[in-house]
Amino acid sequence: MKLILKEIVENIDWESLNYNWKSFDFENFSRNKKLYDFQKKALENVLKVLWFYYEKNFDFRKDEDLSVNEKRKEKLFREYLEYGLNEKEVDYQYKKEAKHKFIFDYFPLEGQKISFKHFVNRASFWMATGSGKTLVIIKLIEFLKELIKREEIPDYDILFLTYRDDLIEQFRRHLEEYNEERKNKILAYDLKDYEKIKRYNLFKENFVFYYRSDLFSDEEKEKILDFRNYFNDGRWYVILDEAHKGDKEESKRQHIFSILSKNGFLFNFSATFDDPRDLVTTCFEYNLSTFIESGYGKKIYISEYEAKAFKDKLNDKDKLKVILKASILLTYIKKNLEEIRKVDGSLYHNPLMMVLVNSVNNEIADLKTFFDHLGKIAKSDFEKELIDECKEEIIKHFEEKKNLDIPEDETLKSDFGEINKITYNDILFYVFNSKTPGDIEISFNPSVKGEVAFKLKTSEKHFGLMKTGDMPKWLKNSLNNILLITNLKTKDFLNESIQKIHQ
Repeated sequence: MKLILKEIVENIDWESLNYNWKSFDFENFSRNKKLYDFQKKALENVLKVLWFYYEKNFDFRKDEDLSVNEKRKEKLFREYLEYGLNEKEVDYQYKKEAKHKFIFDYFPLEGQKISFKHFVNRASFWMATGSGKTLVIIKLIEFLKELIKREEIPDYDILFLTYRDDLIEQFRRHLEEYNEERKNKILAYDLKDYEKIKRYNLFKENFVFYYRSDLFSDEEKEKILDFRNYFNDGRWYVILDEAHKGDKEESKRQHIFSILSKNGFLFNFSATFDDPRDLVTTCFEYNLSTFIESGYGKKIYISEYEAKAFKDKLNDKDKLKVILKASILLTYIKKNLEEIRKVDGSLYHNPLMMVLVNSVNNEIADLKTFFDHLGKIAKSDFEKELIDECKEEIIKHFEEKKNLDIPEDETLKSDFGEINKITYNDILFYVFNSKTPGDIEISFNPSVKGEVAFKLKTSEKHFGLMKTGDMPKWLKNSLNNILLITNLKTKDFLNESIQKIHQ
């Protein structure tokens, strides 16, 4: 599927835009954060889209009739057709059996379909996980607010939607960081407070609303919002962050987002797009392959073979080698981090190993198997010759470039000699935060459900965090013979999530 909007904006000369559309701060986000070139490019592309829509053919005028917006849609739709759009792939077909027919109350049905021209007022950002979508989103909000002040686009409210509470909190934290040294702060309010904020905004605050995207419906419940109560004649700038999940033809929420932005604009951010409407409206593409090939951000290595080790009936030695290899690789990466930070202490993030398992609560759970073997490594209860054997296999594996998301003709830039130098003491220090072997002990905060931390008895610093819905049965049983700490003398532990200890 062609990324048609991306082609359209690439053929718009940035220099042809006038001052009001170009005079923005693309560089700075906060005291400690500046935007990368690709993030600036994402913002430049969406400004081209908005300029094409709101100025090139039908220059926006304050208090204009909504019929002008329909002309803008028609013009942009014709542009899509000239770039090769196949209407049949993106129109909404009418189905008698459709569960959510309310969309036909808001858009005209023509020949048993709703034309895609009614949904072209949108732009998608196909950006890899870890590429800083939240920073781009907040800068987009800044630019929209400024364009409203300059009377280049309509004065509509902005609504940020994402599908999890932690992503909303992430958005709020980044917004707080953005606001720290700015006079013109952007405040975020729960959408449920919409009427109150609009009515009593005496100080003319600069604000944006937010809510959980999965809590929209066509009926009102305790946390569920009936979108009709917030329709506002479709005059919203709606920003979606990974909120596009679901079958678009039958998805109630996708229809709702289109309705809310009917006379405004929809911005869709995601690391994964597969729906043709999202793809053709992509104005900026920086998916995982592009992200990695460009040398930015997090390099991801997924070892499928080793993941299978806990499913197949391998012997204990092979299972131990799986965890030992992962520990060696983490040690290697952390040692490299030390060298990087000798050059610049602000560079790169602290490397993390994430262990995903299928089974948790039964007697032969993957997670239990993992901790049983991890405990052997922690207390030096294994043959040290295995370390050399694992290092040889790692080097061979990487020389063959297995499971690496890099171009076939690209050389893997790794110093395998450094892997050979890794010792057991290195593993203790970099993986377990300890200088001497020891048994694993458990720490947890009784008020935080399903979150457990681990450290060695020989160390004061935690090395691991486990998060599950409930504490596994085998772990509860283990509390009888593993030292349990529930009251650490750490202020952070008493008031915060374990995740924040020793970061």
